[in-house]
Order: sequence, then structure tokens, then C-alpha cells
Amino acid sequence: MELWLILLAILGLNRVQGQIYGSSSYGAASGQSIRLGLITDDETDRIRQTFEHAISVANNELSVPLVGQTEQVSYGNSVQAFAQLCNMMQSGVGAVFGPAAKHTASHLLNACDSKDIPFVYPHLSGNAQADGFNLHPHQEDISNALYGIIKQFDWSRFIFCYESPEYLAILDHLMTLYGIKGPVIKVMRYDLNLNGNYKSVLRRIRKSEDSRIVVVGSREGVAELLRQAQQVGIMNEDYTYVIGNLDLHTFELEEYKYSEANITGIRMFSPDQEEVRDLVERLHQELGESEPADNGASTITMAMALTYDAVRVIAETTKHLPYQPQILNCSERHDNVQPDGSTFRNYMRSLEIKEKTITGRIFFEGNVRKGFTFDVIELQTSGLVKVGTWEEGQEFEFKRPAQVINFNDIDDGSLVNKTFKVLISVATKPYASLVDSIDTLIGNNQYQGYGVDLIKELADKLGFNFTFLDGGIDYGSFNKTTNTTTGMLKEIVEGRADLAITDLTITSEREEVIDFSIPFMNLGIAILYVKPQKAPPALFSFMDPFSEEVWLYLGIAYVGVSLCFFILGRLSPTEWDNPFPCIEEPEELENQFTINNSLWFTTGALLQQGSEIAPKSLSTRTIAAIWWFFTLIMVSSYTANLAAFLTIENPTSPINSVEDLADNKEGVQYGAKRTGSTRNFFLTSEDPIYMKMNEYMTNNPSMLLDNNQDGVEKVKSGNKYAFLMESTSIEFNTVRECNLTKVGDALDEKGYGIAMVKNWPYRDKFNNALLELQEQGVLARLKNKWWNEIGAGVCSAKSSSDGPSELGVDNLSGIYAVLAVGTIISIIFSIFCWCIFVFKKAKSFEVPFCDALFEEFKIVIRFSENERALKSAQSVYSRSRNSSHSIESLKTDSEENMPPEEAD
Repeated sequence: MELWLILLAILGLNRVQGQIYGSSSYGAASGQSIRLGLITDDETDRIRQTFEHAISVANNELSVPLVGQTEQVSYGNSVQAFAQLCNMMQSGVGAVFGPAAKHTASHLLNACDSKDIPFVYPHLSGNAQADGFNLHPHQEDISNALYGIIKQFDWSRFIFCYESPEYLAILDHLMTLYGIKGPVIKVMRYDLNLNGNYKSVLRRIRKSEDSRIVVVGSREGVAELLRQAQQVGIMNEDYTYVIGNLDLHTFELEEYKYSEANITGIRMFSPDQEEVRDLVERLHQELGESEPADNGASTITMAMALTYDAVRVIAETTKHLPYQPQILNCSERHDNVQPDGSTFRNYMRSLEIKEKTITGRIFFEGNVRKGFTFDVIELQTSGLVKVGTWEEGQEFEFKRPAQVINFNDIDDGSLVNKTFKVLISVATKPYASLVDSIDTLIGNNQYQGYGVDLIKELADKLGFNFTFLDGGIDYGSFNKTTNTTTGMLKEIVEGRADLAITDLTITSEREEVIDFSIPFMNLGIAILYVKPQKAPPALFSFMDPFSEEVWLYLGIAYVGVSLCFFILGRLSPTEWDNPFPCIEEPEELENQFTINNSLWFTTGALLQQGSEIAPKSLSTRTIAAIWWFFTLIMVSSYTANLAAFLTIENPTSPINSVEDLADNKEGVQYGAKRTGSTRNFFLTSEDPIYMKMNEYMTNNPSMLLDNNQDGVEKVKSGNKYAFLMESTSIEFNTVRECNLTKVGDALDEKGYGIAMVKNWPYRDKFNNALLELQEQGVLARLKNKWWNEIGAGVCSAKSSSDGPSELGVDNLSGIYAVLAVGTIISIIFSIFCWCIFVFKKAKSFEVPFCDALFEEFKIVIRFSENERALKSAQSVYSRSRNSSHSIESLKTDSEENMPPEEAD
């Protein structure tokens, strides 16, 4: 293709050569100047005028002047453009400015690259070609700016409309910035038929659920899309447009100003810059163009601005690097190139220029321009207004200025596009707080909370803009004596703020200097204290299932029934038994119901263990059955209640009402916030209890704290301290701090309102909007969100997942004590009885007590033997005189019983 173009250019060179030189703006280059060539396809001659104006401005500070040579070509005619380029090479051109047609510019770029001639093209390109010099921002930077704007709008879904495939690189980088958690993006190409008719696509947008649209494309294409969008009916208050073309300020937007559609875009320069005004004046003088109205619009396109700045860069480069362009012949086949062309082009990219440019700071990272800023502009009834500045590496934030409103065009009471300064208290959760984020947030993005969301809801309903300011923890008060205000009230009274929203109570004192909206939340003063503490279990807590009276009556019944068994056993002939069944006529009978056996029988039945004693007579069996039934009911009742009494521990609290608190019951101290409506309530109250509490707090200033959070922390410390605060704040803290609770009922009734300037004209509109939000359930939803959802649920989750609590040692220590004491008593009694037995036995056998004790002790500790010999020659008892068998007799008896042969 390039070879074909070169051949055609050579064949037609002689035919057009006279026309080329005849249309040149300047003569051939002399040795004391640097020639710059402009090949333009702009029929309005505005690019040529910009080019010549930039050269004339630059020559004012150059020792080697720049000389311009301009050639006009038809749009898209690459052959004609190449012929003009060859003509410029033969005149010794040092740099070439290309046309607007991208296809033509691409061919000329290749030709200039082969000759090492710097080539400048002022249009969007995603290739960042190393051989061309382009001051237009890269597609990724435009995508970054769109991302910042969309993020500020907080869109969850939108439509991305593009003109041609070259703009898809913006979408690709935009999706990279969002990652996998980005909004829903519907992609549409609006120039489907390549005929300039976009209405079929715009009708699809009108029928879809999306009303937020991002538009990227050429200057002409985007301007036409907006015009057709108005014809289709999607240019109204329901639609928001973000324009990704840098020429929005040149569009004819007058017919959209009153459509109430939100149109936001970006630009690289302001119409008020000195360089822009000078260029506009030049166009007015040379072309007769009228100067634009003072509405933020401008006739200077990006192509014109970048052409001006490119001349500025070339001029600055010539100050540092000598450059003498040579005459080249593009028709020859040898490699004749511009000697210092590539060096000159590379040096252009190494400069950093901060002054006397239209598009701002110029410097390059590689082949891509960086360091610039975008003005974010918004269409309002007064025209295009700057509402923020985008800068690479910085978080974008809207900073809308105070609006200039034409009261002849809009309702005097309208809040549309007004901007208010809203005071919040960042230290007071959940009404406002800083957002926890690893990113550096600025402006409104750094705040969150109930008050922040409420202002956003009101802004969406009434159409105003807002800027949040941290008003600190001093809400303010009014001193009637000195007629002075403090804190937030002072900021509003003196005009440094318009509104204030936090836990700000509506009081008569405050309403003397400011106004309040209707209450958005109702509340009262209450007591915050630690939850009642569980009492430690008693040693004999296992006896709690029965009262003392029941235990007493149970003991009486036990003894009484045992005595009944003893008496009835003796009265019943059947209970008298023969102790020796082998003797038919015994001399004596035995009764099994002794006093010990009677007690043992009732004990076994009570403990449901039974015994070896069995009643025989009808009377004893009857009372036994009644006793068994009685013990069944008693044991079942005891068992049923035992688990509950061991696991459920009744909490106890030193205070249960405001009266207990006023009396400092059990040494509980109390306080409130040092300043504010809660403190004023006690100062002005005439109730004796509250007056007593006010006197206590006045005499103990250390009990008064600076803010509610300090009070919460002091209560949590567990030093018997109660804090008086609003019930809503107590609700917020008790669902997050599981050891805190509200004590008693509210002491009063009041409400929170939005503070505003006295006699504010928009108060009624705010009140109506608040009533609508209340009727729609928005206020309830916001409170549930910030009280019961965000950061809450810890205590409820804990209580629901705990289940039955396990029994600790403290719960069962009494049982272990009974077991230990009973065991010790049994051991002691057993040892005592054993000693008595040994003593009696030693006395009977007339042996020393110690010897007998030692003999019996050896038998006791002989754990491997379960049998005990009653007669043993080695026993200490065998040597006793009272022993029925001596050792000798044992031997004689043994010998008599031996066989004769063994005796011999």
C-alpha cells in the first residue's frame, strides 16, 4: 500500500507542485529558521489559524524562529496528503502536524518515520506509537477519570454506549478497575448502521430499566447522540449522562439546560485561561467568529488546543537542542533521513512544561503523556460548571460550587442544584463515623452513618447537593445572659454551615437562635449500666429445689415413719421370727424392725436403693407402700427441679430504678455528658429526685464526661458507674456490648431534629420530605440498618447459640462436700470401732494392746488375702493364758492324728 502511494505521489508531484508552493503561508526555510509543516483537512481554517497563532506566540521568546507551512487536503485523501508531505520534505521541514483523518495520519506517520521527521497528531490513540508525538490523553487515563466519576455517583448498573471498536479499550480498562465485584454494565454500540442514525439504539435504552449512560465516541458522534436522545425522549430528569469525550465544552447544549437531565463530562482546559482567550481573540479577528457567552462553553476544540501545545513543546525543545532540518527527497530510493530528527523527537518527550500551555502540565512516561488533570464539568441552568478536578493517583470527589440561580427561571423555593454545608459529629456513632478503608478517602466518601444516609435520602428527594463537615463533639448551647452561642450552633448562626445532623436534641433554648426540622427520631433519657451480675452458687445449692420448710417436714416424716416401722414391727406378731430355723421350739424370738433397721429401711426407700429387710405383716407392708409412694413423688419433684436450680443463676443488680440511682444504692455513682440537653434536663428540673441528682453531679464534676463514648467505656470498666444518656444511644450500645443494659424507664420524652438557620426558607420542604420518608418507612429502615444490622448481632448470636450451660464445680460443690464429709466420718467411725474391737480382744486374751493392734493392723494391710485364720501358732493370741489351745497342745493333737509310720 505504501509503495503504491509513493508511486502515485511521484507521478502527480509535478502537476501539484505549483499549487503547493502557491498555497504556502511562508517562503522556503532559511538557515536561520526551523520549518514546521501542517497538513490539514479542516475546511473551517480554524486549525491553520491556531497553528499560525501558536508559532507567532512562540517566536516571541526564540532566537531561532519557527516558520509555518500549511497545506490543505481533502478529508481522507491519503494520496493528496502524501504528495503535500513530499513537497514539505523538499523544502526542509523539521516537523509535520498531521490531519484529523486517522487513516491518512497513519500513512503520513509511516512516511515521516522512515525519514526520521517528528510527526504530531492530535487525536485519541490507544497504540501509544513510539514514532509519533501525541499530546492527547491515553484511553486508560480517560477510563480512570470515568471510573472516578461513576464511583462518586455510586452506580450499581449503567449502559456503556460507544461509537466504534477503538473506544472499547476504555471499557476494557474500566472493567479491569472494577474487577469481579463491579456494577452491571450493559454495552451498546450506537452507530450500528454507520449512517448517523442512532434512534433504534436509543429506543432500546428508553425501554430498558437503566437510566444511567456512559457515552464515548468522536466529537461529532457524541453531539449527534445527545440531539437524537432528546428527540427519542430520554433527555429528562430520569436520565444521567457521563460523557467521555473531551470536547463536551464545544457542544451546543443550550437546549438541554432545562431538560433536568444530569449531563457530566470532562475537559482539559478552562475557557477563562489567558492562552484560550488570546486564541479566541485571534479567531475573532481572522475568521470573524463571535466570542462565546460566559456559560462555561468554548469554541476551542481539543485538536486546536493540542496543536497549540505541540508547537509550544517544539519551541521549548529548540531552546535546549540545536536543530537544522535538511532538505529531503521522498522520491529517491536511498536512505536519506533527517540527521537529528529522532533525537529531536525523543528530547520533546523528555521535557516537562508547566506554563504557557492550554491543556496544562506536559511530561511523558515513555510514549504516553502524564501529569495532566481533568476538569469535571456539569450542565446546569447557568451553563457548564466545574464541579471537581480529576488527578491521577488521587481519589476524585465532587466539589460543586455555590449555584448561581436565575430566579426568573425556577421556583424561589426550589432546592435543585443548591449546595449546603452539613455539620456532623464523626465521634458519635451511629449518626456519623469515618469509613474503614485501606484506600485514602476524601470528601463525603469518608463518612458513613445514619445522619449521612438521611441527608442523602433528603438530597435525592429535594435535589440539593451537600458537603459534610466535622463539627466536633460540642453541639453547642445558647447563653441568654451574654447572647453568645458555642459549638455547632455558633457555626450555623454565623453562616459557616447551613445544617447540622447528629444526636442533636430539640430544646427551647436552642430554638431561640436556630430552627429545627420536625423530629426524625423520638427518645428519652435513660440509665446505662452493666447487666445484673450472676450471684455465685451457694455451697449447698443442691438443696435449693426444696424450701427449708419442705426439708424440715421431710426430716420429720423420715423420723416419724421410722418410728412407726419400729412400733408396728413390735406390735405385729408376724414380724417376730425364730432366729434358729432348725429348732422348732425356740426359747426366744427376734424382731427385724429394730430402731437401726427401721431407720435403714426408710433411708433405702428414700434414696430408692432398697434394703434386705422385707415387711411381713399387713400393717408394716401398708406403711411401707405409702412411704414408697411418698418418696417416689418427692424424689421425682426434687430431680425435676434440681437441673433448673443448678443451671439457672438469678442475676442481681444494685440499681433497678432512678430512685436507687439517686440514693447511690450500694455505692453506685453516676454522671452524664458535660454539656448538652441531658445535662440541661437536670439543671432545669424541679422534680426532687432530679434536683438531688443534679446536686450530686454538680458536686462531683469528675462524673461528667466529654462525650457519650467516654461514658460507655466508663460503665464497661465495672467500677459501679451508671451513665445517663439518650435511650436511642443506649439501644445502639446494648446490642454491641453484651454486658450493658438499660435500667428502668425513660425519664423524659424528646426528639432529634436537623438544625438549620433561623427562619430558613426551606424548612417546610425539609419537613414535608421527612414526613414522606417516615410514611414510606425509610426512617425505620435506616434505624434498623445502623442499630440492628451493621456491627450488631453479636449479643443475640451469642445468646442463641449458647444452649444449656454446663454445670461447674461451684454448682456441685455441696454434693462433693457431703460426700467428703460422709466418707471422712465413716472412716473415723470405722477406725474408732476397730480400735474398740482390738482393745476388747486384747483385754480378753490378756495380751498387750499394742501387740494386738500391730497383729490386727498386719491382717488389715494384707490386701492379697481375703481370709483370716482364727487359730495360728504364730498369732499373739496363741501365747495367751486364756487361749483354749497352746502351742504344745496343738502339736500333741497333730501328732495323735498322724499315721503310725509318720509318727515314728
